[in-house]
Amino acid sequence: MSITLPGPTLGVVGGGQLGRMLGEAAAPLGVDLVVLDPTPDCPAAPVAADQIVGDFDDADAIGELAARVDALTFEIELADPAVLAAASEEHGVPVHPDPGTLETIQDKLVQKEALADAGIPVPEFVAVATAEGLERVVEEFGGVMLKAREGGYDGRGNVPVETPDEAADALDAVGGAAMAEEFLDFEREVAVMGLKGADGETRTYPVTETIHREEILRESVSPVRADDAVVAEAESIARDVLAVLDGRGVYGIELFETKEGEVLVNEIAPRPHNSGHWTIEGARTSQFENHIRAVLGWPLGPTDLVAPAVTANVLGDVDERESATLRNVEEVFAAPDADLHWYGKDDVYPLRKMGHLTVTEQGAEGSAADETDRDALLSRARDLRDGLTFRDA
Repeated sequence: MSITLPGPTLGVVGGGQLGRMLGEAAAPLGVDLVVLDPTPDCPAAPVAADQIVGDFDDADAIGELAARVDALTFEIELADPAVLAAASEEHGVPVHPDPGTLETIQDKLVQKEALADAGIPVPEFVAVATAEGLERVVEEFGGVMLKAREGGYDGRGNVPVETPDEAADALDAVGGAAMAEEFLDFEREVAVMGLKGADGETRTYPVTETIHREEILRESVSPVRADDAVVAEAESIARDVLAVLDGRGVYGIELFETKEGEVLVNEIAPRPHNSGHWTIEGARTSQFENHIRAVLGWPLGPTDLVAPAVTANVLGDVDERESATLRNVEEVFAAPDADLHWYGKDDVYPLRKMGHLTVTEQGAEGSAADETDRDALLSRARDLRDGLTFRDA
């Protein structure tokens, strides 16, 4: 393939922080972004060539986007796969990942069924639609994680149900039709950013440890603090998952490592993912650059670790929604081993993702990093992140 610069224009459905970081990665490649998002002046707008204001399922707006670009992708699962497919066909522009893959992943029950049918290890799960049915499942499993089949993300739409008498309220909380999944006594949660390029090429980034609280990702540690057998199994399963999915791009593959050392797939995101933000500083090619390369059919960049890295999310620490002003930033800027990423959101509210910082091991080869190094990195990232606040002292 012949590549010349300036490069093509890429259309992105969604203009949140992922769209913003896609735009930051696109500019050095000579690629312009046009984003579509319902929020005027969305976070991606300052780094995009243009924004179309429209809903993620607005056929006219997505058609306008397709008419202006050379390829389409999305950074949010709320994009409508049927509308994307129709716009792609009408305007003759490719869309990646494949809308059919997006449709499968949007419904968590359908997603799990597709994985199980492919022989990929997953936790036990069952569809539930009534409180009575959920009560029976809770009794059988001894407690479950109830997940809304559609629309949930960042822990939203997930409700732990420990006893049968919690069933009715839990089902109401997730909005009805749901999937119940067995509680796992897991050792840790891990993630693999998988990559599919042209001609069936696949790559994976090093396995990452993800640390959640209240169902929201707080920190990621790369490489994972796990033994070699678990790492090998997670990488192997991630490649099996990629084989099930159609379309080029980055896929965030979330997994559990159980107390027995078994590795099971939790969920998949058909896009760059919070678990892979560390790749901006910690990998040879970031997940965002590689997503752009893959979607455009360009050669993929190397996914090697260049330094152990810990990412800590900067979340809203306020009591109610207010204008966003992040304070104590000078402490992070003064740190020679830290990089701060601000998502450009005007308002902050409790636990909203507002940015992240990444601390990298200085002067250390990734392969030589031991667990103590990563423990220290994690502690340092937390200290720097916890010094930031949106509260007005």
